[in-house]
Amino acid sequence: MSPSRSRASDWTWRRRFSACTVLLTVFLLSWGGVVTSIGAGMAFPDWPTSLGSYNLINPVEEWWLVPAYLAEHGHRLIASLVGAFTVALAAWTWWEDPRAWMRKLSLAAVALVILQGLLGGLRVLWVSLDLAMVHACVAQLFFATLVAMTLFVTDTWRRRDGVLPQTDSARHLRWWSYAAAAFIYLQIVLGALLRHPGAGMSGGYTTLHVAGAFAVVGVVLGAFVVAEKHFDAVPAVRRTAWVLLGIMGLQFALGLASLLLTLYEPGGQAGVIAYVVLTVAHLVVGAVLLGASVVMSLLTSRRPQHAPPSAPTNGATRNVPERSLARAEP
Repeated sequence: MSPSRSRASDWTWRRRFSACTVLLTVFLLSWGGVVTSIGAGMAFPDWPTSLGSYNLINPVEEWWLVPAYLAEHGHRLIASLVGAFTVALAAWTWWEDPRAWMRKLSLAAVALVILQGLLGGLRVLWVSLDLAMVHACVAQLFFATLVAMTLFVTDTWRRRDGVLPQTDSARHLRWWSYAAAAFIYLQIVLGALLRHPGAGMSGGYTTLHVAGAFAVVGVVLGAFVVAEKHFDAVPAVRRTAWVLLGIMGLQFALGLASLLLTLYEPGGQAGVIAYVVLTVAHLVVGAVLLGASVVMSLLTSRRPQHAPPSAPTNGATRNVPERSLARAEP
């Protein structure tokens, strides 16, 4: 196998591993949403032990048969797996990636996953709903970091496909994209305030969250219109705009359904199951929406590179050292 083909394979496998880490984190977010929805956050009131046991796999005999234990300890197990994947991805990136800023980003991902684990543990030890909300918000930042790392190892990013020209339309799209990412994350913070019992289930927070939903719709539509109108020739940006619009529509529908279900408060087991499914789906799709907005913001933030110096016109061959041509990929 030639060195160039081997190098391409390295990028491909790291991209796949990074995508697997993202998907595993989505699973962790959904499991964490179940923990919050059924109020199982204190099923194990100790940390790092579980009911006094250091056995991570089986702290209590047949713990998986108790719903609260299954939710909380399952969350700890999946979180440990996500942490291991993140460390492995960072080590792989540090060893293989030629970009210094990418290696630093991988260390930031490890720092975030460690911080997230500490926040989860301290939330249990201190019985703190405030830390539970911070834990939920940091989880979304960690997820967005993994999404960015996955984007940075794609062919689209490394080959600089579809970089926007320096025009007024590109600048407008860039700011619409930034606004979308910021508004979506603020919505996630408000959602964390609403989801944790006793933290903010009030008319004021609900009104803010609903108003924020319409603000998100507005900025996402703004980004979509500019991308669709002016950047047909930039497929990566245009596809991302369509994805962002579709996820936003799904998220708005889930949010509306969750709100109606909460207001009507249907009784019985079917009502509880419907509430858990809707709220967890709303949380997970919100995370995916944030990830899509981060991708859009990063794609639109790239600037065209300066043209390389022109070749000499006198026919002379410039003696350029070979190692200067083998620059790291952007």
